[in-house]
Amino acid sequence: MPYLENDIPPLTEEQKQFWLENGFIKIPKCFSREKSDAWTNSFWTRIGAEPNDKSTWPTEKINMPGHSVVPAKQFAPKAWAAMCELVGGEDKVTDWCKEWKDGWIPNFGKPGTSADDPLDYRTLDNWHNDGDWFVHFLDSPEQALLVIPLFSDIKPKGGGTVICTDGIKLVAELLYNHPDGTTPFLAPRGSPDIPKSDPARRKIWREWVADPSKTRDESFHEATGEVGDVYILHPFMLHSASKNLRREIRIITNPPVSLKEPFNYDGKNPNLVEQKTLRDLGHPEGIPDWKITSPRERIVPDRVKVQQEMKMQELERLKVKGIPVAGDDAVVKDNLYYPS
Repeated sequence: MPYLENDIPPLTEEQKQFWLENGFIKIPKCFSREKSDAWTNSFWTRIGAEPNDKSTWPTEKINMPGHSVVPAKQFAPKAWAAMCELVGGEDKVTDWCKEWKDGWIPNFGKPGTSADDPLDYRTLDNWHNDGDWFVHFLDSPEQALLVIPLFSDIKPKGGGTVICTDGIKLVAELLYNHPDGTTPFLAPRGSPDIPKSDPARRKIWREWVADPSKTRDESFHEATGEVGDVYILHPFMLHSASKNLRREIRIITNPPVSLKEPFNYDGKNPNLVEQKTLRDLGHPEGIPDWKITSPRERIVPDRVKVQQEMKMQELERLKVKGIPVAGDDAVVKDNLYYPS
């Protein structure tokens, strides 16, 4: 069997089959704890909290802005190789998403919880499908994969992202049946204001995950693991922030993988993402007549302004304490909010 660049073995047949059945894979030990610690060194200063004093911790989840980047290929070569194999090769991937940024997503939990408390995945209130910066179509290349690198150890009930594999089919069918890009699931075509569509979108997602006839119990999984593990998800994967009942810090990021060209569903030499989509649509042989009927559009989400303000606050805290933004292996960049 041929090897990928840097002598990294390709995905095994078992991994590929698991992907086709479930729409995700977990790649262990993609980067070292030392690399992780060096890059997250300024984390507590950035958020203005003390790691050993939980009274200073913010409540639950925060999406932090990015300050610096590392080349994914060098930082996590096993994960990068798997990502490229899933989408058909490194040459398919856009340049702007070949770097991972330090837009940490910590989950602190909240006081008064315990790992003995029950956790019902179906009642989580953050179910969603990623991609708030473009109008979605079945073949949209902007969010070709969702990646979750773990920058902290995550135990069960420790705030790990919860995914619902049955959601892939539901999302794919909705997009297939609405090639005009106008459904409550999507940002309204031409609208610059995504939050106006959120209630309708979230209502659909909540209904899906609450209904055992649409989403089986066994389709829910919690993204647990150790520092350096990386989850790679199908772009249509429904997922939700979970409850960190343990109150042990959980840190992840969500670097997207974007393609230069839209997905191709003609059934001729499909990559593994296309294969999974076609399989869940019931068209494993392809759908050569697929086409969208409206313009592709980009949207600047409200979170951009919020994170710009957060970034200025973080930089001020770092300046006061004389702490660099990132370690030696990371490169500080000014604009990390929107893809070029």
